[in-house]
Amino acid sequence: MTDHQPVRPGRPTENAMRRALKRARDGVALDVTEAAVLLQARGDDLEDLTASAARVRDAGLEAAGRAGVITYSKSVFIPLTRLCRDKCHYCTFVTVPGKLRRAGHGMFMSPDEVLDIARRGAELGCKEALITLGDKPEDRWPEAREWLDAHGYDDTIAYVRAMAIRILEETGLLPHLNPGVMSWTDFQRLKPVAPSMGMMLETTATRLWSEPGGPHHGSPDKEPAVRLRVLEDAGRSSVPFTSGLLIGIGETYEERADSLFALRRVARAYHGIQELIMQNFRAKPDTAMRGMPDAELDELVATVAVARHIMGPSACLQAPPNLVAGEYARLIGAGIDDWGGVSPLTPDHVNPERPWPQIDELAERSAAAGFRLEERLCVYPEFIQRGEPWLDPRLLPHVRALADPETGLANQDARVEGHPWQEPDEGFTSTGRTDLHRTIDTEGRTSDRRDDFDEVYGDWEALREAAVPGMVPSRIDTDVRAALATAADDPTRLTDDEALALLHADGPALDALTRIADELRRDVVGDDVTYIVTRNINFTNVCYTGCRFCAFAQRRTDADAYTLSLDQVADRAEQAWEVGAVEVCMQGGIHPDLPGTAYFDIARAVKERVPGMHVHAFSPMEVVNGATRTGLSIREWLTAAKEAGLDSIPGTAAEILDDEVRWILTKGKLPTATWIEVVKTAHELGIRSSSTMMYGHVDQPRHWLGHLRTLARIQQETGGFTEFVTLPFIHTNAPVYLAGIARPGPTSRDNRAVTAMARLLLHPHITNIQTSWVKLGQEGAAEMLRSGANDLGGTLMEETISRMAGSSYGSYRSIKDLIAIAEEAGRPAKPRTTLYGEVPQERQQAATASDGHLPELLPLLPE
Repeated sequence: MTDHQPVRPGRPTENAMRRALKRARDGVALDVTEAAVLLQARGDDLEDLTASAARVRDAGLEAAGRAGVITYSKSVFIPLTRLCRDKCHYCTFVTVPGKLRRAGHGMFMSPDEVLDIARRGAELGCKEALITLGDKPEDRWPEAREWLDAHGYDDTIAYVRAMAIRILEETGLLPHLNPGVMSWTDFQRLKPVAPSMGMMLETTATRLWSEPGGPHHGSPDKEPAVRLRVLEDAGRSSVPFTSGLLIGIGETYEERADSLFALRRVARAYHGIQELIMQNFRAKPDTAMRGMPDAELDELVATVAVARHIMGPSACLQAPPNLVAGEYARLIGAGIDDWGGVSPLTPDHVNPERPWPQIDELAERSAAAGFRLEERLCVYPEFIQRGEPWLDPRLLPHVRALADPETGLANQDARVEGHPWQEPDEGFTSTGRTDLHRTIDTEGRTSDRRDDFDEVYGDWEALREAAVPGMVPSRIDTDVRAALATAADDPTRLTDDEALALLHADGPALDALTRIADELRRDVVGDDVTYIVTRNINFTNVCYTGCRFCAFAQRRTDADAYTLSLDQVADRAEQAWEVGAVEVCMQGGIHPDLPGTAYFDIARAVKERVPGMHVHAFSPMEVVNGATRTGLSIREWLTAAKEAGLDSIPGTAAEILDDEVRWILTKGKLPTATWIEVVKTAHELGIRSSSTMMYGHVDQPRHWLGHLRTLARIQQETGGFTEFVTLPFIHTNAPVYLAGIARPGPTSRDNRAVTAMARLLLHPHITNIQTSWVKLGQEGAAEMLRSGANDLGGTLMEETISRMAGSSYGSYRSIKDLIAIAEEAGRPAKPRTTLYGEVPQERQQAATASDGHLPELLPLLPE
């Protein structure tokens, strides 16, 4: 039996309750202490609290165009597997392999079993398939691993994805997925196959997980920090997400209030919480917590009312109707606006002893309380109306087939039938402003920000608060002179404290630092300043990822949006070859309509047209996008890309390899661990990459140090990096700067210190340090060549990303221009290949013959 009985301090004073109730009535924001007081409201105080909560709910429904409506989803419950690696002390859903075998069941439901339930549900008019399962059962149970292997699935998530697709195609039901704790990559894998997902937060009370005897002790997936990270990753991935609390499992009122505020923080930051469930604990026999008292109805009513006040009028709040013994009116009066999933076919497998109410009865009880019961889909109307990026294009036909186009609720006349789930078949069609690479230099952008600036990036105010801790400078006590001496003697012996002191160096100390770095550069790679004749091809700028530093990304309907056709990509590569290029660097936005195989088509198109061209393409973010869209692992996808013609990948999408900074800079981009996984996997497959760091925004030198140390460790392990590229943040049109959060790019001091310290900290593992003329201009690039850099990057020929961000240094530099930059630094220049090899004489002659004439060849547009 659990040791964690509910902790209940003394009742709040009458003054505290009266003051908190008045603040609730007046619509004043509550704090955690006041919320904890209100959670204890009973009798007349509870009536007062619920009345004000109901008014908040009613205002929200009216604003949403659903005044007097309470919703539910007609669903079937599919328990895909009842195996789990966790050991929650109140759970009867989870079982063990032996019991499943004795009952004649497999470790997972078979596809036939899944589809039988879904088909019968469709015949009864159900529109949601609620897929629930235990967390990562293969990590605990060999039988689960064996079942997945025998049926051809890498992991449980792969089976969930496969079943979701079959449900969509063969029955028409919309999958709502509850697979437990998911990684950011898991969300990318599942988002194309399910309009919504969910996972209960349950509680933020860490002691209930960490202390022996607690209800979550021994359950790795129930750590509150882990579950909050899942909620944030859902928001970053633009997944409509359901969460909520399980009350009465031993938490205090203060802990329950803290849990509600944690949910509010996530909801405000990402606008992705579609509903919150307030669920009351019910003790079950044959569990460790069978002796715990059930959460009383007053507890649930007070929690719903406080949740309504904290979450506000636009939140959707749900309470399961089968757990309240028919007391529907009290929950409606407390501020709920939804009854959740109700099935005419399957039991509630989590609470099997408590059957669902009949839908007719639910309608009658709702009507008695003054509300009309309306059916919704598993994804809420607001997200259907928002469309992209919240709904993947592959799901839109399925959702639209069941949704009322006016309200976004369920269409009662819709026929529930399967529709093909497939990659978008549009492929590459030339659209939009395909001359942007040229006219950005002359006409500029049509506006300084996207039309959805206030929605797509999350809540700017919440982001501003989150950015503050990371931007606080570190105190530096280390002797800079001693650090300089270590750097000059042997930079590999620099401690973190010494390195951090040097990253803060200024004045004479900075001059000394850059001299040391420049001398090391001379010793390691000599005086030659290398460059590459290359062409950038940004094949689309349509992207809904929501990177807050990026001015390149556009919605498909924005005036500056464009997509190139495969022929246009190949034409550009051929044109580059004709003028001496040895490489094309190809990257694009995460376009929702392009299939995961589109990247293979791009590489293949270039290689078929120009077999000798080196294809340097696809950032780690694009690799993950391609892998998740195709259902391949990262290794499998990279292998296929290599077979299609991919030679190396740019190490962009790194920004700062520290999630503290990363989640301020980006909303939906891959986390640090995934970037590292992609790069290391590519290196293991013989696909080399560059490495990069974008700095000067919401970061500090301590973040630069961590980033450089991470790159050095990877290089020691794989040897796959060709160079390190410094990328100063261009602030002018960057959303995070326009919102007043980021600083206006790095200073000249920052640029010199970063370049010098990159040379020192990456020694002897990464020997080529590249500076960016497109971001720094000629004088700035020359200064970096005197600070430890040895490479100028490429001619580019066309460059859109930095130009859209506001760089004023153009999109093309001739070979003569690059030689001039090297000469300004007092050094000779030399062409190179992507892998820093010798350039064939024929290529050098072609480049020299056409040098300086490239602007006349642009743009390349269809007749």
